[in-house]
Amino acid sequence: MSVHQWFFLFFIIGATAQAQWQSTTYALKGGYNSIYLHGAATHATMEQLFPNSGDTANVQEVWRWNPNPTQVQFTTTPLLPTQGTPEWSVWVRGGGANTLPNLTGPAAYLVKCAGTSSNTYNVPIVHKPAPPSSTWVRNGANFLGFPSRLNGNYPFFSTYFATFPAAIATNSKIYKYVGGDLSASNPIQVFSPSAERLDRNQAYWFESEVVGNFYAPVHVTLSLTGGLDFGRNGSIVTARVLNRTASVMTLTIAPVASNAAPAGQEAITGPVPLTRRTFNTGTAAWEETPIATAYNEVIAPQSAVELSFGIDRVAMGGTADALFASMLRLTDAANLFDILIPATARKTSLAGLWIGEARVTAVESKAQADAITPASRPFPLRYLLHVADNGTARVLSQVFLGQLAAAPHDFGICTKEAGLKADAKDKAARIVATHMPLDRVLTTGTGSVAIPGTLTRTITVPFDDPVNPFVHQYHPDHDNKSPTGAALIAGKESHAVTREVTFTFTTAPPEGSTATGGWGSAVIGGTYAEVIHGLHKDSAGVGTGDGLHLTGVFELRRVSELGAISVTP
Repeated sequence: MSVHQWFFLFFIIGATAQAQWQSTTYALKGGYNSIYLHGAATHATMEQLFPNSGDTANVQEVWRWNPNPTQVQFTTTPLLPTQGTPEWSVWVRGGGANTLPNLTGPAAYLVKCAGTSSNTYNVPIVHKPAPPSSTWVRNGANFLGFPSRLNGNYPFFSTYFATFPAAIATNSKIYKYVGGDLSASNPIQVFSPSAERLDRNQAYWFESEVVGNFYAPVHVTLSLTGGLDFGRNGSIVTARVLNRTASVMTLTIAPVASNAAPAGQEAITGPVPLTRRTFNTGTAAWEETPIATAYNEVIAPQSAVELSFGIDRVAMGGTADALFASMLRLTDAANLFDILIPATARKTSLAGLWIGEARVTAVESKAQADAITPASRPFPLRYLLHVADNGTARVLSQVFLGQLAAAPHDFGICTKEAGLKADAKDKAARIVATHMPLDRVLTTGTGSVAIPGTLTRTITVPFDDPVNPFVHQYHPDHDNKSPTGAALIAGKESHAVTREVTFTFTTAPPEGSTATGGWGSAVIGGTYAEVIHGLHKDSAGVGTGDGLHLTGVFELRRVSELGAISVTP
């Protein structure tokens, strides 16, 4: 398996489920009501969602419709819930054969309450909002709800469905529940779509033999189906927004905070610090602007735009793996829809294996009175950096990724081939920094891997090491041997070289960075400095010298989140 495949695997593992919260209060009547849940409430049992106190004590039954696109015949009319049939799942208070353990969504439900249609109850349901979706089935049994805009009054059916007219055509029928027992007056048919308003909290029956995915005059397709889920290391989520209408659409995008998590659920540290990513054609680079307030996007008629969202991980406080959750609200100037897109992320830990390079762009010139002279072109130096769970930073000359020799032979990271399982080496990967002596694991130095922060390590190159610049295997004056073949000591033909390298981590990519997103989580870097001793003599003619200074930038990408590493002696 390649390094890129391992990176993809760990990125997927780092994903986070939806975790933002909202409470919707449904106005119900005695008898049968229909509701539409714009998310999921699977965090609680039905008894927890509808405790036997207050208005919720009057909820007696909840029915969920299970649409089947291939079904051509129903046990009974779909308007009537029937227990024990595949079309319906049901929860009955105190019942022993319930088939509905919790509320999934987005989905339509029937709710039966105690009393008659003259009784009214306000029933709140805490849920996790989800991106909208709808599936219309040709058999005509479409029990659906819609994210219509609540702005004084809901929009009329005829206006909302102007771009999907088959749903409300004259040969189609629409029914709504109004409370009371199931009868000829509940549900009742909606005869005038131009005079009926579309309640976003209610579900409706559409006997429309059509297929499609219409849920609003706009259609949002996300690169991640669950929403803006950045996990621990994600950096970019895109959204394709289609304007179905024949008019110019002014789309307003606004950040929305999550409610506090209900009891027993993980606490939310704060909102996700989302950014709006736009491409600057002048600089040929992406620019990220924090989404602190609402902004507009104009979409041409029957056209689509692609929106790119990022995350400012440097703005995320808290401890490693802390949960951040919020939403983006999408509305339109015509007051037709109101869509919530969930956003979720976790505070990243910098633990894991990082691979990249420093690019030396300037070198001290001793011939020019120690002036730092720009290099004619950058000189690359590969670096391997491992950060342990406890923060220990190791600069490595080589690293192996594969099944470890130690039981239980899990996939892991080690510093020598001997640390790998013998019969699994063909599936392992080896990565080497060729400018360093082999088998180096550097932990001594100052600083740590933090943003912002500085890490300093010293690379010692012995006088007789193959990577020492004074050593030439086939040159008799630089092989560290006398004319008789005897080994020479340091300083005779070559000198020991020490390289003091300093990595200064910055909160933003340095100039010339290739990072297009994920800075501070999937990509880290900043400025690079190095002082080399042993290549230039000092005024006394001693080979240790007063040091050559190099400067540049560096960029490292995470290829594994494993904080453990097997350091083989």
